[in-house]
Amino acid sequence: MKFDHFKFLVDSMFAPDDFGKVHKKYDAVDPKALNPLVLAYIGDAYFHLFVRGRLLGYEQNKVQILHQFSAQIVSAVWQAKAYIGIEKMLTEEEKAIFRRGRNAKSHAPKSASVAEYHMSTGFEALLGTLYLTEKYDRLYELAEASFEIISEAMMNQVQTKK
Repeated sequence: MKFDHFKFLVDSMFAPDDFGKVHKKYDAVDPKALNPLVLAYIGDAYFHLFVRGRLLGYEQNKVQILHQFSAQIVSAVWQAKAYIGIEKMLTEEEKAIFRRGRNAKSHAPKSASVAEYHMSTGFEALLGTLYLTEKYDRLYELAEASFEIISEAMMNQVQTKK
């Protein structure tokens, strides 16, 4: 991002209101009205934090290892596998949210196939929607199930390579 663009965003986003406080542009967030990539942005942040917290059960001293491992777990490839594993747990409404995120126009990175990337975007959009609608129990349930699915798949992959 260019400095001028950054300055414009800061100036327009953090303008003071009539009382000298930071003026908010929106009073509420309606996930149905948000771009699915924004939902995925929120879902990605949530899942990354969730995974980092879960990894503390295995390692508490080596930050670099925690970072590398959590980055791998939240990658598009593993999130796509997690979605396949939790799909049977989802309601029709949750599947519709996933499809909306999956079908959003975006560009896949080289580290994942286009299908995996779109699937992970749908997965993240689902998590983002659950977070923004404050369905925290369901969010935790799906994040935990996803973590278990990814963990088991990674363990099987390691054992197969032996």
